[in-house]
Amino acid sequence: MAPINSKRTLRRDLWLAAGLLGLGALVAIVSLTEIKAGHLDQMAQATPSASPEPSATPAESKPGGTRPTTPAPEPARPDVEAQKEGAKPALPPAPAEKVAPPMDKK
Repeated sequence: MAPINSKRTLRRDLWLAAGLLGLGALVAIVSLTEIKAGHLDQMAQATPSASPEPSATPAESKPGGTRPTTPAPEPARPDVEAQKEGAKPALPPAPAEKVAPPMDKK
């Protein structure tokens, strides 16, 4: 049979758990109302356009969806022929501690 003291401890623990749960719910509700209220007083500001007058017609869309890049992207490690012609790699060689020794053939 359980002593009376354990019932008192259980009751106290349950009240503590319920209080912490209620406090957590209160903090969550306050946080959500702060987030929702924060959106009401903020307005988006558009960046000014580079051209002084907006064009009357939109730009034409081209099928394929490719966008030109200026300058054209280059590979990080040019092929052997390009290196012979004098092209330098965009990335420096890996440090010695990062290079693994060659694998033995079985």
